[in-house]
Parts: sequence; structure tokens; C-alpha cells
Amino acid sequence: MKSQNEQRAGLLYGIGAYGMWGLVPLFWPLLKPSGAMEILAHRMVWSLAIVAVALLVMKQWGWVRELVRQPRKLGLISLAATVITVNWGVYIWAVNLGHVVEASLGYFINPLVTIAMGVLLLKERLRPAQWAAVGIGFGAVLVLAIGYGRPPWISLTLAFSFATYGLVKKKVNIGGLESLAAETAIQFLPALGFLLWLGANGSSTFGFHGAGHAALLAATGVVTAAPLVCFGAAAIRVPLSTLGLLQYLAPVFQFLLGILYFHEAMPAERWAGFALVWLALTCLTWDALRTARRNKAQAVRLAADAALMTAQPGTAPVPEATATAPAPAAQPDRTA
Repeated sequence: MKSQNEQRAGLLYGIGAYGMWGLVPLFWPLLKPSGAMEILAHRMVWSLAIVAVALLVMKQWGWVRELVRQPRKLGLISLAATVITVNWGVYIWAVNLGHVVEASLGYFINPLVTIAMGVLLLKERLRPAQWAAVGIGFGAVLVLAIGYGRPPWISLTLAFSFATYGLVKKKVNIGGLESLAAETAIQFLPALGFLLWLGANGSSTFGFHGAGHAALLAATGVVTAAPLVCFGAAAIRVPLSTLGLLQYLAPVFQFLLGILYFHEAMPAERWAGFALVWLALTCLTWDALRTARRNKAQAVRLAADAALMTAQPGTAPVPEATATAPAPAAQPDRTA
């Protein structure tokens, strides 16, 4: 019973996390007339403040001492901070300029980019269905480039920056809250310096458009940290395969907001491109679920063989085929 309750709670946490990430396009336009760079700087500064308070309450500071003693990890976290800065900045800029649908595409194709990077950088081997998904995804980008009259560079920038971020985070291997604290600590001084410079030359909007606007800028820290906390709670309660399916909630919500709320245009060629992306993701999801079931069944058979050998020492186990490697897991942290 406790396990079922834990999984149910984890599912709700996961829906909450990806739901918040999916609805965040509604938040950034509220911060106008602040520009994307000023919003980004406030997000960095206030995120560190929120995360620092959370770590103080939970008394989780031991990791700082260990991290400082590892220059390689510090370098990787600096790289992660750089690429997520690009990701955040482009996303805020895209949403506030009316490119919500194109931004959502970036997170739809992100799993395909992650797989491609695994092949190119980590020399991973793909199954046929994964190759098919990557090929269909490449075709989708070509169709969308024709539809937009240019490459969908917003989508590609978001997808590649977030895939790079996920790859670096995998190598750093520290908790989500701790990682965000380290990354925003690196971002803090440049962001604060930029905000002070805006204030000095009279370009800052903080405090000049009412207390409500200032409070919304400060709330960027909560908007960043809250879904991450929910994601962390979900990650320890539900399987990665479930999280991998839930991750599509965010771009689906963003896509629907772009069409139904922001009324962005969707000519036929864009529908065709998105349809190809969704086909590629269907292939990828089907392959991942099939592989997970196959590996689970094989694990059960191996456990049964081991039990049989324990009961009858002279009995040899039935040979099993080598397990197929699982599909690349979903990215651990969504940070749009």
C-alpha cells in the first residue's frame, strides 16, 4: 500500500513539475516592459536566493566543501551554467516575442537531439527504431525550415543547449537542488553586475512599475525552483520510463498555449513538420517501452534461474540473450 501511495504521489509531483514548465509561457509576458536580458538576470539572482533558503532550511551544505575540492566538477558546472543561461535567455526572448510554438518544438525534438549527441559524442549504438526516429526528426526539421522560410533556429538552440546541459549534468552527478545552487552561484555576480549597470544608466525597470511588477521579477526565483523541487520528489518515487513519458507534457502545454492562447499562425507546412516530430517521438517511446518490458521480463527469468540453481546446485541455468541497452533516459531537469 505504501509503495502504491508513493508512486501515486510521485506521479502527481511529476505532473505538477512538467505542468508548471508547460504553463510558464503565461508568466514571462507579465514581466513586460522588462526586456529578456533583465528578466534573465533577475531569474539568476532570485533563483540563488530561493535555493539558498531551501538548502539552509534542509541543512544541506556538506556538498559545497566536496565540490570546491574538485576543479573538474567546478569546470563542468561552469559549462552547465553557461549553456543553461543560453537556454533560459533564448526561451524568455522567444516567448515574449510571440514564438511560443517554435519554442515548444525545441523541447519536442530535445530527446532526438540527445540521442544524436549520444551517438556522436559517446559512441552509443542505436536500435533500428531509434535510427528511424532520428531520421524522421531530421526530415521534420527540413520541412519546418521550408515552412518558416529559415531554419527553426530558436527550436534548435533550445534543443541543443538543453541536450548539452543534460549531458554535462550527467557527468557532474549531483542533486538537482544542489546543482541549481552551484550554477546560479556562478551566474550570480555577472547577473547582479548587469542589474546594477542597468540601474546606474537608468534602464532598469525594477521598482519603477509598481510593487506588483517588482514582486513578479522576484518571483522568477520561485518559478525556477518550484518545478525543480517537484521533479526531484517525482524522480525518487516513479520509474524513469514514467518520467520519460511525462516530459512530453511541457511542450504539449506550450504548443497548445501558442495556438489557443497566443493565437500563433500554424500553416499546413508547420503542421506537417510537427506531425513528423510527433511520429518520431512515437517511435522512440514505443521502442523505449518495448525494451523496458523485455529487460524486465529477462530480469525475472534470470532471478528465477538463480533461485532454481540455489535450490538445485547441479542444475545449469538456461542461457539468455544479452539484454538490449535501454533508450537514453529523459533529461533530469527541465529548466525552461
